[in-house]
Amino acid sequence: MTAATTRGASTRALPRLAGRGAGMGRRQRRTALLFLTPAILYFGIFFFWPILSEFQLSFTQGFTTLAPVGTKNYSLILTDPVVRHSFFITLIYALACLVLATVVGLLLAVVLNQSFRGRTLVRTMILTPYMTSIAIVGLMWRNMLDPTTGVLNSVLNTLGLPEQHWLSTHPLATLVGITVWQEAGYVMLLFLAGLQSIDSQLYEAARLDGASVWRRFRSITLPLLAPTTLFVMLIGMISSLQQFGLPYIVTNGGPGNATSLYVYQVYQETFASGNLGYASAMSFVLLVVILALSLVQLTVGRKKDAL
Repeated sequence: MTAATTRGASTRALPRLAGRGAGMGRRQRRTALLFLTPAILYFGIFFFWPILSEFQLSFTQGFTTLAPVGTKNYSLILTDPVVRHSFFITLIYALACLVLATVVGLLLAVVLNQSFRGRTLVRTMILTPYMTSIAIVGLMWRNMLDPTTGVLNSVLNTLGLPEQHWLSTHPLATLVGITVWQEAGYVMLLFLAGLQSIDSQLYEAARLDGASVWRRFRSITLPLLAPTTLFVMLIGMISSLQQFGLPYIVTNGGPGNATSLYVYQVYQETFASGNLGYASAMSFVLLVVILALSLVQLTVGRKKDAL
């Protein structure tokens, strides 16, 4: 067989191979679409369709009979002192929970990353509040802290100590404390996963160079935990901004409106005031705020990683 004959056969085979590759690509795309269809339908029906419906409702007024009002609801939100107050205290609550839960969870993770007897039991005990229903947590703390019938004041009276009235004197700080108590175990678990992914040889090399415990923590642990810290702060902020269970169960938004967090206020507008359109507009504003803050956090985190 001559070289010219071989080249001719190869040239005729190329279009067939190209056609076979294109057919395989189409089959792969169809297979991928087939597997993705249930997820697309699920998110479309249960996530994106309700968001679109809520956006439509935000331009109406009423509860059973909806009347179109244009952008009036959004204009009112900007000037409503009740909404601004609930948004302000929600930001304070979210920031306090974010900082405290991150610090406490990190410290717990560092301590419980060491080897000692009973470590698994301690980890499980600290994680238990996170696995407990928010309703049970709220009722438990309400029964403990109630100024008249609470267990804590009974114990303080028995010991001859002054009573506490934290639900009246420091209601928002009390909610922050309960949230940190419940969330610290989950944050600890995330940081533990991050700590165990750090190469132990880095610590050994730093120890041989004479680096102190604090220097190893500051120069090795904290930088390598930066992605975990970003994730913890992101989900912590989103969770705190959407907090509803604790103010509803523990303080019922009071005293006055001291713990009327934003989502609790949305609930009040919906079921107490009967203004579904206004509550929908408030919810949509919160969605936009959460998206904006998440983008800011991700942008700042990526810039720090790039440094």
